[in-house]
Amino acid sequence: MTVTGFEANRARVIGIAAELFARNGYHGTGIAELGTAAGLGRGALYHYIGSKEAVLYSISKEQVDSMNAYAEQLLDEDLGAEELVRRMARGLLRNIAEHRAEWAVFFREYTALTGEWRDHVITARERYEGYWRQALDNGVRAKVLRQTPRLLVKGILGMLNYTYLWYEPDGELTPDEVADMFLDALIEGIRA
Repeated sequence: MTVTGFEANRARVIGIAAELFARNGYHGTGIAELGTAAGLGRGALYHYIGSKEAVLYSISKEQVDSMNAYAEQLLDEDLGAEELVRRMARGLLRNIAEHRAEWAVFFREYTALTGEWRDHVITARERYEGYWRQALDNGVRAKVLRQTPRLLVKGILGMLNYTYLWYEPDGELTPDEVADMFLDALIEGIRA
């Protein structure tokens, strides 16, 4: 699929907005500031984004949609339960490492969305949690994982998701190594 000039410029503006929102907050970033950072006047800026809330929606939904598509792809493959969970974790941490600003905006700012936009983001997030539940349930059915409380999915995702706060792409560990370390602790336990 060929990317048009409009799409490339829109993606550039949204990327700049993600950085600004991550650094200053959604409410702490003005349209004038975004226009200056993007090198666009107000009219051109609105041509690409529509509204500030539309940008927040785009940032908030894009990565969750990407992770939903990835989870759906993995669930369609013939993977063992542990491998499925491991690949889901690795994929999530790779995405977070590559899109830290977007995830920071998602986690901190999606609640500023209103109406249908907020509903769509919440639905997408719940769908992703559902894929994790499905992966864990596959492990229970295969008798390789024990039954876990439904709340554990939120705990696992919380542990993985909040790497956006501290993970350094140039650091000591790769996203896959962090994901494996977390899953090893979960699957094997931390008891001596």
